[in-house]
Amino acid sequence: MDNKKLLDQSHDGSAEQMAELSQKFGGRKPDEEMAAVLRVMIASDEKPFYELPPKEARKHSTPADAVKALLKERDEDTDAEEVGDVENRNIDGPDGHIAIRIYKPASAAVDSPLPVVLYIHGGGWVIADLDVYDSSPRAICNKAHCIVVSTHYRQAPEHKYPAAHEDTYAAYQWVLANASDLGGDASRIALVGESAGGNMAAVISMRARDDGLPMPLHQVLVYPVADNDMTTESFREMNNAVPLNPTAMRWFAGHYLNSPDDGLHPMMWLNKANLKGLPPTTIINAELDPLRTEGEVLAKKLQQAGVHAEQKTYDGVTHEFFGMTPVLQKARDAQEMAAAGLRSAFGAGVAMKGSM
Repeated sequence: MDNKKLLDQSHDGSAEQMAELSQKFGGRKPDEEMAAVLRVMIASDEKPFYELPPKEARKHSTPADAVKALLKERDEDTDAEEVGDVENRNIDGPDGHIAIRIYKPASAAVDSPLPVVLYIHGGGWVIADLDVYDSSPRAICNKAHCIVVSTHYRQAPEHKYPAAHEDTYAAYQWVLANASDLGGDASRIALVGESAGGNMAAVISMRARDDGLPMPLHQVLVYPVADNDMTTESFREMNNAVPLNPTAMRWFAGHYLNSPDDGLHPMMWLNKANLKGLPPTTIINAELDPLRTEGEVLAKKLQQAGVHAEQKTYDGVTHEFFGMTPVLQKARDAQEMAAAGLRSAFGAGVAMKGSM
């Protein structure tokens, strides 16, 4: 069955259609809601983004576009989740301006000062931006009742490792210094990152610890890049997966890393890093994702290092599912898990000073 035929099938999905989709995920099956998104996602004749030069890949359709297309097909609302206020700004970074977007809940003026989350989007350090990852910070803003600062960063191959890591660390320092001006509480700051953003969120915590800066109260790592090992169980199973597979991961690494040796640095290989003293952590993974195994391992490594870490793998969904709340119940469930960890941390205490 070719990709065009997949789009033409009913959204419920026959056994034949589900079997066809499951072949892309090593025999594991997407659930029906995820399968509906996948049929839209793979029906295009577009080349995969990782077969394009980065500048062209940044124009490629995204999983967020697939969600909107599915909603339009169903004649359902495609408007973004409403929050109280959204503001775009530029802040100073290590090498020029960094674009940020500030989300505030509707009751921000009444309830100030509010907790603050620094949100870091995914895209393998190469693609995507604040618009592509607009859904998640909106949901976090409302569900955790906090101000969210979503940050962009320099991207590869124009800016190689560690440019993106340096920019996101600078954004964290900006949030520490400017939380009160936003109506936020500088003693209640947390981190949320997806994919490459999950990697950079964890690195911010490690650097804050080592530099003696106030540490985040909590970190939510959504299918984080945590290893450079492409021989894990999930990498082997997800060889043909969409939207992320080992070929895509090699494409990202090839553009961001200066050499394979960069992949051995603790900022890239979290599962070999010193994880002691990091804040309580929520890790969210997707079953149909090559990053599944390394996220599960990271949770165990954090626990072994004495860090309170909760991890859940959501069955039947793929990489990028977290922002698909209009069409996926499991996205809504995962966002509630993330928000519960944040709300608990925000009600618990003040930011710790970094220590080994």
